[in-house]
Amino acid sequence: MYNSTIKTFSEVESFSAIEQWKEQIKKKIESETKEYILGVEEEDYINFLIEDFKVTPLVIYEESEQIDQPKTKKETMTGRFRDYEYEQDVYIFTVRYTFSGSIVLFKIRPSTWAWTSYDISVNEHSNTVSFSFKLYDQDAEKFKAEKSRAFSAAFTNVVNVNNFAKEWNNSVEGIVRVEFKRVKERFLKENDFFAAINISTNKNTDSIFSVPTVKKVDIPQPKLDKNREFASVPTMSQNMYSGILKVVYDAGKSMEKKPALYKNKDEEGLRDQFLFILETRYEGVTATGETFNKNGKTDIILKYSADNSNLFVAECKFWKGTTEFHQAINQLFDRYLTWRDSKVALLFFVQNKDFSKVLETVKEEAKKHPYYRKVNNHKGESSFGYIYRLPNDEDKEVFLEIILFHFDQK
Repeated sequence: MYNSTIKTFSEVESFSAIEQWKEQIKKKIESETKEYILGVEEEDYINFLIEDFKVTPLVIYEESEQIDQPKTKKETMTGRFRDYEYEQDVYIFTVRYTFSGSIVLFKIRPSTWAWTSYDISVNEHSNTVSFSFKLYDQDAEKFKAEKSRAFSAAFTNVVNVNNFAKEWNNSVEGIVRVEFKRVKERFLKENDFFAAINISTNKNTDSIFSVPTVKKVDIPQPKLDKNREFASVPTMSQNMYSGILKVVYDAGKSMEKKPALYKNKDEEGLRDQFLFILETRYEGVTATGETFNKNGKTDIILKYSADNSNLFVAECKFWKGTTEFHQAINQLFDRYLTWRDSKVALLFFVQNKDFSKVLETVKEEAKKHPYYRKVNNHKGESSFGYIYRLPNDEDKEVFLEIILFHFDQK
């Protein structure tokens, strides 16, 4: 288990971080062989690097707050006029929160910066961040005030560093393309020179190289059940959930351009396309299809390998109108989801020509369902995020992503 102590948002200047990341991009591309650079599918490799070098904004989940039992010690104090000394009991409290995002951002001082910082401890394995403070009195109001002050000092700059992260992420593509073009042109010029002096180049340069798999390793975080003091529930982090949804969305959009991948396939055949990608992408996780869960078989389940707990559940359907759209939600929530399932998705394969009309219908109808709570965050033109609830538990929130793909060639 890896811990690091950080003085929040003050250890590395943002311009220095940018220069370091630019250098890492440059070294990564230059480390590839000439055969690879000239033979790889250029756009695929560039997109791989873009995703690899982006940083994920930080989110501190205040609702996950845990307060450890305080440590106590004696401190030597002096009187008001420094004319005598005495011992005082001191309580040292540690408060921790679950977070998501790139840990490196805790260290970066953005150009826009509130003049405040605090010592925190970051646990990279459990995705938790904590801070400690002292209290000299058994006073609940003083405890709340000190905790609030420490939280503010520690995390006020989260907004500023996330703005920096957004700016960096928007610039990554340009940096990657410039560096890739520079290295590729150098190799092409070298080959032209070799050809001019009758030195044969490696014929393997003409072969197609596959892009390295982006292996997202994200161990699910133990989440305390508020109804039991020591009970824990394995759960998928928001970061990993967003990553899985992006994988599925990007894969489906790519399939839209290649009808041979979806023509004449039924729901099971299309499901297997996504299952293949997911099961090779994540370590510590098992992806399965047509798996029994609660009262039926669900199309895609990602399970935590250590204890076989469900992390992600998805259903695949052909679009057949609003009635079956609501039936699909009912089937997923009523038959397949247990109390421990909180990250789910519905994938719809749309054969209608009027795809835009179907998208508008989904956005309207999703809010009419009785389990609907609120919009969560729409991640793309045809990927819509919502918060729903379980049928028999008003307080149990479920993250539901509804993703639609236009597979219009039958």
